[in-house]
Amino acid sequence: MILNILETTLPINNPVLAFLLILAVILLAPILLNKIKIPHLLGLIIAGAVIGPKGINLLERDSSIILSGTAGLLYIMFLAGLEIDLNDFKKNSRKSLVFGIYTFVIPMLIGTIAGYYLLQLPFLSSVLLASMFASHTLIAYPLVSKMGVAKNTAVNITVGGTVITDTLALLVLAIVVGMTEGEVGAAFWTRLSVSIAVFGLIILFVFPIIGRWFLKKFDDSVTQFIFVLLMMYNGAILAEIAGLEPIIGAFLTGLALNKLIPHTSALMNRIEFVGNAIFIPFFLIGVGMLIDYRAFFKDWETLKVAGVMISAACTSKFLAAWLTQKTFRFSADQRKLIFGLSNAQAAATLAAVLVGYNIIIGQTPTGEPIRLLSESILNGTILMILVTCTIASFVAQKGASNLALAENENSEIDDSIGEEILIPLNNIELTDGLIEFAILSKSKKNNRGFYGLGIVDNANKNDDGEKYLRKVLSHASVSAAATENILHDLIRYDDSLVNGITNVIKENKITDLILGIDKNKGISESFEKKLLEGILIKSNATTLLFNSIQPIGTIKRHVVVVPKNAERVMGFPFWIIKIWNIAKNSGCKVVFYADQSTAKFISDIHAKHPIDCAFETFEDWNTIENLILEGKSDDNFIFIMSRRNKISYQPAMTKIFKLLNDKFLHKSFMLVYPMQYGVLDDYQTDYKNTSLNDSIEKLDEVRKSIFKLFRKK
Repeated sequence: MILNILETTLPINNPVLAFLLILAVILLAPILLNKIKIPHLLGLIIAGAVIGPKGINLLERDSSIILSGTAGLLYIMFLAGLEIDLNDFKKNSRKSLVFGIYTFVIPMLIGTIAGYYLLQLPFLSSVLLASMFASHTLIAYPLVSKMGVAKNTAVNITVGGTVITDTLALLVLAIVVGMTEGEVGAAFWTRLSVSIAVFGLIILFVFPIIGRWFLKKFDDSVTQFIFVLLMMYNGAILAEIAGLEPIIGAFLTGLALNKLIPHTSALMNRIEFVGNAIFIPFFLIGVGMLIDYRAFFKDWETLKVAGVMISAACTSKFLAAWLTQKTFRFSADQRKLIFGLSNAQAAATLAAVLVGYNIIIGQTPTGEPIRLLSESILNGTILMILVTCTIASFVAQKGASNLALAENENSEIDDSIGEEILIPLNNIELTDGLIEFAILSKSKKNNRGFYGLGIVDNANKNDDGEKYLRKVLSHASVSAAATENILHDLIRYDDSLVNGITNVIKENKITDLILGIDKNKGISESFEKKLLEGILIKSNATTLLFNSIQPIGTIKRHVVVVPKNAERVMGFPFWIIKIWNIAKNSGCKVVFYADQSTAKFISDIHAKHPIDCAFETFEDWNTIENLILEGKSDDNFIFIMSRRNKISYQPAMTKIFKLLNDKFLHKSFMLVYPMQYGVLDDYQTDYKNTSLNDSIEKLDEVRKSIFKLFRKK
């Protein structure tokens, strides 16, 4: 075996040695080239060119490279669909359409003119060449995402515009091929229109139904990941059947599953990790293997064609980005981001040039084939891919870096407004749901993690009980680590559950307490008493009781029932920011049921920080049962509660435990007890029994807290 490895000839065909070499390239190329300020994406492309068949020929661009590279390309588009903010996507759909038209029409015009007049190509060949300039590949997207600006409006509309221009460019390819083969007629247009419509309907309406059912039924992490990959490839295959490129199907599949896979979830973390670690680097190395440096020195015709193509592609894409900037009054850095993301030519461009190269439209007098796109165009395309990917990487990195820096400078971080989350744990079956909710609702800037608490009863202390609690906390730590969050586990020995929790709250300055409800046991009278007469009296943390029936990502709506005067409560900003975090991280719709004055207050926040939400008038808490009955199976009800006799207290709140316990344990719901004036606590001011007038006077203080929290967020 050792002798066989030593005698290996070039290119390397030993699979173990080949894979070892690729892993070494993925690891070392970005590290070495980053030292000379070359983006890691470009580093992988350059490395692919060096080790590929047109470089030093260490590796062939064989079926394994093509297979992994195809997965990487699909992954880029799939991640773009998954990570996009759907609310912003809908809000900016007109802008995406405008950019998509700019970045298609301008390259088509410039490309057709350049091909017809400068390169002396036939008209159909010129149109096909122009369609190559119109399409682009989001090679720089992983870099932009890594720098934390993937949700910037400029990125959002570029991703949306990419789908539009790539679809139109590939339709041009299909039409040109059909015209050369004489197949363009009524039947062609009918077949194409129907297949595209059916393809879109299946992905956007059927895929979410399948995804929600599967993710509710199976919670194994490996099974869920394989299912997501399967759906991505299903979308790609359906796109091919419809006559489109697979990347369109991958992107639409990402959009279809967007709301089912929260951005902060363990599943999302796995998807991003595998893609960024393996599949996307394989794609970039594969692109590099196409590059032939010898084309620079091959002949004057190749250099002339390459120069025209590079100039036309870069100029047209820059003009599209510049017009978009001027149309929507974007900053110069946003223009750089748009240009950087849309300038790289790779996947669709390569597909078009290979199709054109393989179509023979005649013969020379000597019998040589005349191709729709000549060999010079093919070689020029390879050089264009190298140059455009290089420019795209540098420009996108510069724009993303400046935007990330500006966002950090504009964020006012007030360390006095901390966020410390405590999750008491004693049931391993409830652990994942509570950890998932804590991660979904926490502030983005909170990188301190949260606390998991296990309480050992001194009166009935035994080794088995303590061992089980440690097992639960260990499981919770693993669940948190899967999302790159830290869980600080605590074991406390105490004679009282209430004292154990409240003392930990005081000692660690806990701001948020998350308690789980066991759907098999419900809310017992003893638990209710410990909560109402113990925890809520002895502490003033925002307290949340969560009944988790299904994964949060599969919930369609969060129905928030808000009592009158809720906005006048000290803890209002602390729970409202959690609702906003849930909406932003999950993309799920929020419906507020509140009286007019409270709804107006929340809608003012929504005007400055928009999410997907709606408002319904609701004032009579005595009809709360009817409201719950009207809810759907995939709704999560969030009831904003109050401590007894406080400003937002409703007498009907006394009945809600029994109501939920008797009839609605099969539904997801949450009870939220905000911080309130007049609750004694070692680190909160004692406002005693604050009157209504006193609370109204403190309304400005609440408003300031809200916007301070949003700036921090």
